[in-house]
Amino acid sequence: MAVLEDLKPGGAILGVLPSGVVTVVNVQWFGSDAIELTYKDATGKVGNELLYRDRETDLKIVEEGRPWSFDGDGALFRLVSEAQRIHLAHLFDPVLAVHTSVVEPLPHQITAVYESMLPRQPLRFLLADDPGAGKTIMAGLLIKELIARGDLQRCLVVCPGSLAEQWQDELYRRFNLPFDILTNDKLEAARTGNWFLETNLAIARLDKLARNEDVQLKLQAPDCRWDLVVVDEAHKLSATFFGGEVKYTKRYRLGQLLSQLTRHFLLMTATPHNGKEEDFQLFMALLDGDRFEGKFRDGVHAADVSDLMRRMVKENLLKFDATPLFPERIAYTVRYKLSDAEAALYKAVTDYVREEFNRAEALENDKRAGTVGFALTILQRRLASSPEAIYQSLRRRRERLESRLRELEVLHRGGQVGAVFDTRTPLLDREDVEDLDDAPDAELEETEEQVLDQATAARSIEELRIEIETLKRLEALALSIRRSGEDKKWRELATLLGEIFTPASISNHLAEETAPYNAGVPEPPKPTPSPHQKLVIFTEHRDTLNYLQSRIGTLLGRAQAVVAIHGGMGREERLKAQEAFRHDSEVQVLLATDAAGEGINLQRAHLMVNYDLPWNPNRLEQRFGRIHRIGQTEVCHLWNLLADETREGDVYHKLLDKLAQARSTLGGQVFDVLGKVQFDGRSLRELLIDAIRYGDQPEVRARLTKVVENAFDKDTLRELLEDRALAHDSMDASRVYHIREEMERAEARRLQPHYVESFFLEAFKRLGGAVRQREPRRYEITHVPAPVRNRDRLIGFGEPVMPRYERIAFEKAMVAPQGQPLAAFICPGHPLLNAVIDMSLERYRDLLRRGAVLVDERDLGLSPRVLFFLEHAIQDASLTKLGGRRVVSKRLLFVEIEVSGTARHLNYAPYLDYRPLAEGEPTAETILARPEASWIGRDLESKAQAHAIAQVVPEHLAEVRDRKLALLDKTEAAVKDRLTKEINYWDFRAEQLKEQERAGKANARLNSGEARKRADELQARLQRRMEEIKRERQLAPLPPVVLGGLLVAPIGLIRAMSGQPQAPAAVDTQAAAARAREIVMEVERGLGFVPTDREFEKLGYDIESALPGTGRLRFIEVKGRVVGADTVTVTKNEILYSLNKPDDFILAMVAFGADGSHEVRYLRRPFHEKGVTTDFAGATVNFPFAQLLAEAAPPS
Repeated sequence: MAVLEDLKPGGAILGVLPSGVVTVVNVQWFGSDAIELTYKDATGKVGNELLYRDRETDLKIVEEGRPWSFDGDGALFRLVSEAQRIHLAHLFDPVLAVHTSVVEPLPHQITAVYESMLPRQPLRFLLADDPGAGKTIMAGLLIKELIARGDLQRCLVVCPGSLAEQWQDELYRRFNLPFDILTNDKLEAARTGNWFLETNLAIARLDKLARNEDVQLKLQAPDCRWDLVVVDEAHKLSATFFGGEVKYTKRYRLGQLLSQLTRHFLLMTATPHNGKEEDFQLFMALLDGDRFEGKFRDGVHAADVSDLMRRMVKENLLKFDATPLFPERIAYTVRYKLSDAEAALYKAVTDYVREEFNRAEALENDKRAGTVGFALTILQRRLASSPEAIYQSLRRRRERLESRLRELEVLHRGGQVGAVFDTRTPLLDREDVEDLDDAPDAELEETEEQVLDQATAARSIEELRIEIETLKRLEALALSIRRSGEDKKWRELATLLGEIFTPASISNHLAEETAPYNAGVPEPPKPTPSPHQKLVIFTEHRDTLNYLQSRIGTLLGRAQAVVAIHGGMGREERLKAQEAFRHDSEVQVLLATDAAGEGINLQRAHLMVNYDLPWNPNRLEQRFGRIHRIGQTEVCHLWNLLADETREGDVYHKLLDKLAQARSTLGGQVFDVLGKVQFDGRSLRELLIDAIRYGDQPEVRARLTKVVENAFDKDTLRELLEDRALAHDSMDASRVYHIREEMERAEARRLQPHYVESFFLEAFKRLGGAVRQREPRRYEITHVPAPVRNRDRLIGFGEPVMPRYERIAFEKAMVAPQGQPLAAFICPGHPLLNAVIDMSLERYRDLLRRGAVLVDERDLGLSPRVLFFLEHAIQDASLTKLGGRRVVSKRLLFVEIEVSGTARHLNYAPYLDYRPLAEGEPTAETILARPEASWIGRDLESKAQAHAIAQVVPEHLAEVRDRKLALLDKTEAAVKDRLTKEINYWDFRAEQLKEQERAGKANARLNSGEARKRADELQARLQRRMEEIKRERQLAPLPPVVLGGLLVAPIGLIRAMSGQPQAPAAVDTQAAAARAREIVMEVERGLGFVPTDREFEKLGYDIESALPGTGRLRFIEVKGRVVGADTVTVTKNEILYSLNKPDDFILAMVAFGADGSHEVRYLRRPFHEKGVTTDFAGATVNFPFAQLLAEAAPPS
């Protein structure tokens, strides 16, 4: 108990706050029974309150006379210090998410997350790398880093419906992030009525959000803000300029809404630019509406977007050894001619489609016309697919329309009039059709069948009868071809299969005519034939897929040689087929609809056939991307099958010809723009429909040819490629090597797995947990105490803490070793580790301010040192949700002060190299009473702060300021330029309209008052944004806060106080150690390395040695001893660093002879298989010097 009179400035008091020590700043008396106490809490936050005499029983003086008592339990002090460090793990591991996720990122992924995105606060960014570059991995790393920094609790991923499950799987499997997918059932079952409020990590389908206003209202609930929103395939949010007006889609409106609901906003797409600058700027307005305000006016609205986006193309991506990440890709066009019977069927069906299109256009109902048009395009595509597909489609359509006719005849006999068009048929406009492109394959198939079978342009029963008769005739034609087996397209594929797998591999080769594909056309070299190759064949229709599965199985002589994936299969079935194709040597061919184009990786194959060409060219790139992706090592070959003398075939043939010509000059990059090539502002789908409807007119055919030629003009393509590289980021070998060096350093210093494992096992047992080893480096937790489980409910937002865990592991490689059960990956961010850290800090945090004595076994001197832990933060003037100023950067540092008063900054966890006082050794009080400790006075804490303020804070502030102000300068200039031009424009328009109004020429669409109001609104917006930027510019460093401190007692002092004999004079003096390092650095230079002395930084190794031109580093710990010396002392940090980089850590020993000579020996994996454990209690280990010397080898 303390009385109020005991409270003095600088004192440390318990009992003012519910938990933790406070430091007294000021005391002001009011009478004799009350004071106003001003204090700082453990985080450095200032508070004040009135204290009366009745509070005296709660108060306790922690330090009296001295600022630190240093009488805490040393073992617990080390434990809580490590809890604090792992709690702030991102400050010690610069790529924490990499080391705590099951990913091995590539150079371009590292730069995207750690250079382009993480430094931006707030993040408003467009990631536009090519398909297959791993954007999901980049987003996962970003989410994990933001969580570690305390900057993310609520995250929403918006993606096409077909990708939702893939996102969920990837984020959980690779990053242990349990995202929940929005469904109708979950919406209805929400306890609060709003699922978004209850779900912190959510995935929602793009079309679900865009088209459902009720769901959007729930998104807009007052408390439903997000820390990060990620939109995948974000180009689907685009709006367009048409006829001088902006056409805002529902998806674009959704993008605007999402932009307002989140602090961080990340758009991801491989195709952000369609070649029209005005559309691109509308799209970029989703990230920053002020920078891209108003209608685009060429010559007025130029935009530099390099600070808002990054784009890297496949051909420029490199691996860590600076070799290309992706192999070459080659496409071939395989042309075939229809038989006479097939040509007759083609003409008859195309005539029917054209006539029905004309009738649909005559309907005065855009949605119905759109639905019929969609049904007819499906029919035309199935005609091109296979005799089986067109026959089944015609039969089903005829049967459904006959059923509808019977219903209408019954109604007619009963005196009722029914609409010919079935009201149960979905009505589709242009946006609906675009939505279907992104729908899951099963949903697309279901809608296609429903529309194809029911949608008709017939307006009367009589017209319906006529259409049914036409369908009967077409069906009979298709059936005759089906029965005859006459299928030129299949024959072409059979020939191709023979060339790919070699004739010998086809045991039941059908006697069919053979003709080399693409005969007479010079081609790039084809793949070498082999029966062991794997081939992917894409078709658009299930009927064709079934037909091909039967025929290819017969051709290859084994039905099991072919597996199929289509939208009607469950996810498990699809994955099973995928695994069989990838790993079963008997399986040679995978047949797939576009369900396999959605998130399935097939890089086990490098050969692909497009049996059907999609009408959406984006799907071409998506399909090719299934085999041409990260991990592919072979040149990828693609064959496109195309019928001659068909209207849509002619257009596609011209397109592929132009593509092949462009490829000879532009390389594989032409595939990257295929999805966004514009044909006089129209899509490929519209072009093909024109060909079908009007292709018999010579002038139309000529126009279509001209449009395709213009679209694939080399200059136009080059311009489009450059546009798509708006914020083009390239990566040369030197940059890759630099990134590799940084990654090697980060890997050497990482906390995961060894530091985390060592801490967790100790802390968990102290909290009452039961854990035992199951296999090497894998453990079983048989009991998680209730307080630990309950803690997660207070601090967690992901998965709950379980009562027991069958297996846990701390190392990525041990999570799922071959043939062993899966283990939980315990790393920063895992709820169990988070709960253990939080409880350890709550129970023992006071020890940090109280201090403890730890013993340095390597220091044989008598002078103690003091080590302080300080936290330093920089804030700007913008406010958080809770109303406080936002912290934009934080550092945790260790400052050591010696007897001379010299302060130095240490870079790692020095307390781990020191042990607690043993029983029978002097107490903290007796050590502090020694003359050697008399210099430890009240000013030490302020000395540590002064060192940080003079040395560390300016450097930290300059680093943050340079980076942040550069971005803000650019943003401010762009916003000011754009909004000022818009204000001037509307001011001018207001005056212009006023003059017209005075002259009696009023504008029906806009008056001068509205134009003036618009200018005023923009002026207010400009002012608000400038204020916002001003607040972000106001960077202010907070005073460093001392979190804890310890007294480091040399073992020499402990022995002297205990009356033990002093050890002989140390042979590893600073001078000898420095000489040993110089010798080793000279050896490294001789071996062709570039060494750097890092000893003073106290990193856990002495020398960092780089191999020029590779980015490879090795880390060398130097020990110098005279020949005959007994031992070498190795610290915990040195041991753990060697385990982090087992193949790149060297123990270099320099043996000095009595005559001044020396011998250098290198020992690799120095502490492996020596019984060294990562037990938390251990601080140093002694090894026999002679034994290590004998095991070592000459330097190499």
